Amino acid sequence: MSEPLFQRRTLLSAGTAFAVAGLAGLTPARAAGLPATPTMRGGANNYMPGAPIVERIGGGGFWMSGTVLRASDGAPLEGQRIQIWAHTTEGSERDWHSHGATLTDANGEFRLEMPQIVPALGQAHAHLAYDSGEYETVFLRPLLSSPKDTSLTAHFVLRSA
Repeated sequence: MSEPLFQRRTLLSAGTAFAVAGLAGLTPARAAGLPATPTMRGGANNYMPGAPIVERIGGGGFWMSGTVLRASDGAPLEGQRIQIWAHTTEGSERDWHSHGATLTDANGEFRLEMPQIVPALGQAHAHLAYDSGEYETVFLRPLLSSPKDTSLTAHFVLRSA
């Protein structure tokens, strides 16, 4: 009879250790020394400094989202301004009404609804800019996998200016 009790204790002990290790693995870790996001070629095309912070660009239907982290320690950056513009079903990326900005939340996340992005010069793409000033300005120009995509994500890792 002692053998089953021993096996049960061993199993319970091992299971508890596994559960604790698993929960510890779920704790978010910050990466030290993340490389800063480089500016992408063509990212600054049709950039208009000072685009207003908006709830939504145009009629919506497409979601642009992402994160903003600090390069030195991977910490999320709250209150950082991200400008977004694109060629959409409602206008060209040169049109002022196709530009808008949003701020990151406490988790360094941003999300802004805009009209559906459509191909311009053969590629469906968005433009994003970190331009708050505390960190180096970065322009991104991510491509949609398909012109039918209804969302796109872009991430910034920023280096102090």
